[in-house]
Amino acid sequence: MFTGLIETTGTLLVITPTEGATRITIASPTLISRLNTGDSIAVNGVCLTALSIEPNALPPRFSADLAAETIARTTLSHLRPDSVVNLELPTPAGSPLGGHVVQGHVDGTATMLALDPITPNAPETDWRLRLQLPKFLTRYVVPQGSITIEGISLTVASINDNIVEVAIIPHTYAATSLRTLTPGASLNIEVDVLSKYAERQKTPPEAFHLTEEYLIANGY
Repeated sequence: MFTGLIETTGTLLVITPTEGATRITIASPTLISRLNTGDSIAVNGVCLTALSIEPNALPPRFSADLAAETIARTTLSHLRPDSVVNLELPTPAGSPLGGHVVQGHVDGTATMLALDPITPNAPETDWRLRLQLPKFLTRYVVPQGSITIEGISLTVASINDNIVEVAIIPHTYAATSLRTLTPGASLNIEVDVLSKYAERQKTPPEAFHLTEEYLIANGY
């Protein structure tokens, strides 16, 4: 499990198609000493398995294989060499949850519309990220709720139809891949898993209605 607090960024070195899967290789000098073969690592919000760890290479690097499902559901196979990627290792049991519960299971991709500074030309400023969500994900997104964008735990500022706005603090802008993105970029999205479980409790979802009988039966 992850929390969406990005530990560092890495650089994509190469994407190598193979017969069984597509392999990506990422330079990560600061995390490589903590990686072992088979460990989970979130790359732009996608939970992958670390392979071929090379701490003595220049630069230090690791690889991971992309399954067909990962290629179809995420943006990873569309990255280009030198792309900056967000990296996070799993959160140890008992550690504080600084962000929110993030599984690394991407639900779909969104389109970045804009990333604008709140105070242009200021030495340090907040930013406003606008993105267009797929329609099928909007039911899981609410104002002030949690959403994971490119692996980053963020808070929804507003949602209008399928246009979502998120506030980005200066630290997040400087410490993640957001600073490298431009309008039109595809973004990996993971909605709050708790919202999906809540929906699942309705059987079927469209059949649930709040009635007087329901309130009485549940102690209201």
